[in-house]
Amino acid sequence: MSERKVLNKYYPPDFDPSKIPKLKLPKDRQYVVRLMAPFNMRCKTCGEYIYKGKKFNARKETVQNELYMGLPIFRFYIKCTRCLAEITFKTDPENTDYAMEHGATRNFQAEKLLEEEEKRIQQERDEEELNNPMKVLENRTKDSKLEMEVLENLQELKELNQRQAQVDYEGMIGQYRELEKREREREKEEDERETNEMLERVLIKRLRDSDSDSENEEESSGTHLNKTSTDKPTDILTSEKPPEAQVSSAVGVKKAKVESWGKSVGMLGGGGVLGSLVVRKKPAGTASKPTAVVASAAAASQTDSKASTADPVNASKPIAAKNGSSSLSLLGAYSDSDSE
Repeated sequence: MSERKVLNKYYPPDFDPSKIPKLKLPKDRQYVVRLMAPFNMRCKTCGEYIYKGKKFNARKETVQNELYMGLPIFRFYIKCTRCLAEITFKTDPENTDYAMEHGATRNFQAEKLLEEEEKRIQQERDEEELNNPMKVLENRTKDSKLEMEVLENLQELKELNQRQAQVDYEGMIGQYRELEKREREREKEEDERETNEMLERVLIKRLRDSDSDSENEEESSGTHLNKTSTDKPTDILTSEKPPEAQVSSAVGVKKAKVESWGKSVGMLGGGGVLGSLVVRKKPAGTASKPTAVVASAAAASQTDSKASTADPVNASKPIAAKNGSSSLSLLGAYSDSDSE
């Protein structure tokens, strides 16, 4: 690869540089160079911010009639990235910086202003010391006091660092971790103890509930057996009761039967003609007299004959209709009238 990189040039033996013609170029000619913005700036036309380090294709020229200690000063032309307005700035070898010339304003830079202010204060102080010897003494006294204060502060900082260096941070961290471990173990033991107590309470409660349930079941089964042993259908027949009580119970059952038949079929009316012919069954121990039945039958026949002579139209109607009862009711009344 070395043969491709030619660093030396061949000069023939009869080479004479004076014979080379020189081009006459203007002194204010411009060159196109590639550069970066040396500082933050803002365009005056559109207000666009151009940050430090942005690259531009700029035109460079030498400033005429301006030198600083024999050093030439150069001017650069760039264009705004938004509105294409022309911005110019030039070199400042006195302050080793660049100076804004036209088209934009340099943004605020606190560091540069602080340095300029310090330089100005130092210059004023030097001028005062040259003309006033007492001012020199005062400034020296102030400087010595300031130096003493700085040394005292520095000593305090050193002592503080030494005290902190003697602290065993590893030991402190180990003790803290040990305390945390003990605390966790204690909390774990308390949790286990509380859990065991809760389980014991629940177990005791379940045992008590099971005992109470078993006792209730035994009591309910005992009462049920007693009821079934005492309340039997045949106990009425086998019960040792006096004959009068047995007769009264039988009469009550008979009355209940008659009432049920009367509700389902219908009962005889008590105010009709045939109502007196029906004799209801009386309880045991009492018997109806035949004379009363004959007398009632005769009275009924007389009333029927009177009613027929007085009103032959109504006499043709059935007697059962007058009484408001039907033959089915009579049949129901006589159906269960057999002697037992």
